[in-house]
Amino acid sequence: MSIKGVLVSFMKENAYKPMNAKELAKIFAIRRHELKDFQKTLDVMEKEGLIVKNRTEHYGVPEKMGLIVGIFDAKPKGFGFVISEDRERDVFIPIAGVNGAMNGDKVIVKITKTPIEGKREEGEIEKIVERNIKTVIGIYEDSKNFGFVVPEDKKLQMDIFIPKSQNMNAKQGQVVVAKITQYPKRGRNPEGKITEVLGYKGEKGIDILTIIRKFNLPEEFTEKVEEYAAGIEDKIPEEEFGRRIDLREKKMVTIDGEDAKDLDDAVSIEKLDNGNYKLGVHIADVTHYVKERNPLDKEALKRGTSVYLVDRVIPMLPKKLSNGVCSLNPKVDRLALTCMMEIDNTGKVVSNEVFESIIKTNERMTYSDVTKILKYGDEELIEKYDYLYEDFKLMEELFNILNKKRMSRGAIDFDFEESKIILDKLGKPVDIKPYEREVSNRIIEEFMLVCNETVAEYMFWTNLPFVYRIHEEPSSEKLERFKEFAHNIGLFIRPTQTLHPRVFQEILEKVKGKKEETVIGTLMLRTMMKARYAPECAGHFGLAARYYCHFTSPIRRYPDLMIHRIIKEFINTGIDEKRINKLKNIVGEAALRSSEREKIAMEAEREVDDLKKAEYMKERIGEVYEGIISSVTNFGMFIELPNTIEGLVHISALEDDYYIFDERHFCLIGEHTKNVYRLGDAVKIRVSSVEMDNYDIYFELLSDEEENEEIDVVDVDIDVMEDMKSVNEIIEKETTERIEAIEEPIVILENEEHEAIEEPIH
Repeated sequence: MSIKGVLVSFMKENAYKPMNAKELAKIFAIRRHELKDFQKTLDVMEKEGLIVKNRTEHYGVPEKMGLIVGIFDAKPKGFGFVISEDRERDVFIPIAGVNGAMNGDKVIVKITKTPIEGKREEGEIEKIVERNIKTVIGIYEDSKNFGFVVPEDKKLQMDIFIPKSQNMNAKQGQVVVAKITQYPKRGRNPEGKITEVLGYKGEKGIDILTIIRKFNLPEEFTEKVEEYAAGIEDKIPEEEFGRRIDLREKKMVTIDGEDAKDLDDAVSIEKLDNGNYKLGVHIADVTHYVKERNPLDKEALKRGTSVYLVDRVIPMLPKKLSNGVCSLNPKVDRLALTCMMEIDNTGKVVSNEVFESIIKTNERMTYSDVTKILKYGDEELIEKYDYLYEDFKLMEELFNILNKKRMSRGAIDFDFEESKIILDKLGKPVDIKPYEREVSNRIIEEFMLVCNETVAEYMFWTNLPFVYRIHEEPSSEKLERFKEFAHNIGLFIRPTQTLHPRVFQEILEKVKGKKEETVIGTLMLRTMMKARYAPECAGHFGLAARYYCHFTSPIRRYPDLMIHRIIKEFINTGIDEKRINKLKNIVGEAALRSSEREKIAMEAEREVDDLKKAEYMKERIGEVYEGIISSVTNFGMFIELPNTIEGLVHISALEDDYYIFDERHFCLIGEHTKNVYRLGDAVKIRVSSVEMDNYDIYFELLSDEEENEEIDVVDVDIDVMEDMKSVNEIIEKETTERIEAIEEPIVILENEEHEAIEEPIH
């Protein structure tokens, strides 16, 4: 254990009383010449928020000194919440207690009011441990002697003061990037300097570029990284042919979306004489080119993941690798890491082998073509791929077996359709429709899932440091809230001694096809914890999997790249004790960094989607749609349309009565008319307004008279629902409940984002 860990453990002991630096040095027998370094360690630990120093310069861990360390989640109205991983409930911070903290800052909080009558604890920010925001995106407002940047992010309440000499000649109304040079203090705005002028709002691409800058997404690679990538040979080194297993004669294909260019996984299948299936999952061997600590590796760790926005991809690796030497393009030799599995007719993996290989894929198949072959029997495509037809049939056969096994063990399968946003050449949204999750998509998802589980279990028993993908059980508080809601709408959840995902799956089966299906699914989704990367194998609750990792996408996810490196080292040379100790630190850093970068990427992807959905509906104000009530709050209700877009009917827009929110049953009840608006009810709405600042979409319900009139309802030829996205920000603004959800991509294509309970596997 490191000196930091030892000190924290010591201070957490019940008998510990706060000590000063000299007393601690004496306890740990620190020599005179080591005192300076010891004091530096204490200073660093204090800066990181691991320990706290009081007014008498005595040290202790925050929780034992009545303090809490967490992340400040600011709200547009000025107040906020401090979120701590060690606590079930967040701490409410009133405006007077913010004390210069900005959204995302790591802070130390002192509790000022204890919770009463179900209300949250209230606190005041004592210290800002680490600043989150370094730059601000906003609109420049000019004046004679100075200027201000008005932040685009409504969670930032204060304008940024810009001295005239630091404005880069920005013009009134331009979108700019400002670097903060002085952070806010009580009664004083932050100060900054403009580092980039993006252009005027409304110009092509400025909207998405603003979001890219807001999340500090690195669009370009440094010259050093690009030069290193350019130096990589396209040709496979001759020595690799002698030491790898040659699979170039084995039939295998990639199956991806039409627009995908980073093809990092291929599959092969055959039926064995004993009736079992031999499934091969062949993953691009990115680590052959991205060696530990080389410029490509450092950049990949920094980025953590590729980011898939609606009109572009911000890749983790340069195109020379992601679209070139690492992409499993058809009919060319490629280096791979193969997981070969023998699977019986119950879906059990009876044996497996992981090894380095050389492959040559036969075809670059698309989801749509494989679906046409398997689902619609397209004769032209069957003839074109006649030598692969039986393989596709075998894949479908094995998919059904694996899916049945996974469902029988209780894996939760939220069958949400995901939206696809189509833009014109000017970047304007011209259509929004669901992305269809057809049989071909599901085949690849299932094959990647079983591969990820197999690799995770294989490496678990080596006792080596590794990066797992974990998903803990829901918290008891969220679970009780969900149980109460389910009970209030007539769903009985049987009491069990141990919580199992099968309970959730059974509920979904009960409501399948009913109007409550989407609502129950959405609320259940929010009950779940957030999946993350970790060095410990803690299992995956949503997938009902004891072992799980991410192995199948090293081109676009750093954890996959990291574990490929560990696996190759293990199977080739072995890993000694010295290397194990080094790897422990590396995987810990990689897991934490990757989880953080994944969160940022998902927030950016959602915000771009929200932007384009709001932009799409702004052109449709006054149009009439049919939808269902997807959420009910004390300030109104959200209506979800068949095209996956969601809007708010504010309670003030319900003019026929005064409506009371029934929290227990999640409905609005008219005080005089006794009209009831419940979750899942079908309604007819008109688009009333769109606020582009926050991407808020507002609807109004049609009155009985209007419904009886002959009104043309906009025909949207789709019948699916998507989990709440743009809505979540509105809910956060108006309520004090923080809701977490597993909202992760299943299959991410170059121009598409797909989210669901399943893991990002492909």
